[in-house]
Amino acid sequence: MARVPGPVVVATTVDESGRRWGFTASSFVSLSLAPPLVTVSLGKKASTHAAFTVADHFMVNVLAHDQSDIARRFATSGVDRFAAGDTLPLERGLPGIPEAAVRLVCRMHEVADGGDHSMLIGRVLDCITCTDREALVYVDRGFARTAVPEATRVR
Repeated sequence: MARVPGPVVVATTVDESGRRWGFTASSFVSLSLAPPLVTVSLGKKASTHAAFTVADHFMVNVLAHDQSDIARRFATSGVDRFAAGDTLPLERGLPGIPEAAVRLVCRMHEVADGGDHSMLIGRVLDCITCTDREALVYVDRGFARTAVPEATRVR
C-alpha cells in the first residue's frame, strides 16, 4: 500500500474539557456526495483514539505541499503538537490550520471498525478552500507534491 499515494491531512478536535487533539493521516477519502461524507482512519492504539471516537465534531485539514513539518509534528508521539502556534481556533471553535489547502468541518456520523483502525466517518458541514497551493501527498513512505500541470487541471 506504500505505493498508493494519499493526501496528507491533520485531523483535529476539542474534547469536553477544552483540550485539543490532533493526528496526521494519509488514509483520508471522500465517501459519499449525498449526504456529504468523508472518512479518515485512526489507529486504535493511538493516544488520540479515545478523544476522537467520542467527539461530536472534528476538522480535517488537507495540508499544502510545503506543510510536511506540520504533518511530521502531528505524527510524533509525546510532543505538544499544538505548541508551534500554527493551529488556531477556527470554524466552530475547532483547531484549524489557516494555511491548509482545504479545511473540512465534520459532524461525527459514525465510527466504524476497520481492523486495527477505527474509521471516523464525518458528515461535512463546511468546506473552506484556503489556497490554490498544491496538496501534500504521501507515497513510497515519503512526502511529495501533486504533479498536475496547470493546463490539465479540472476546475
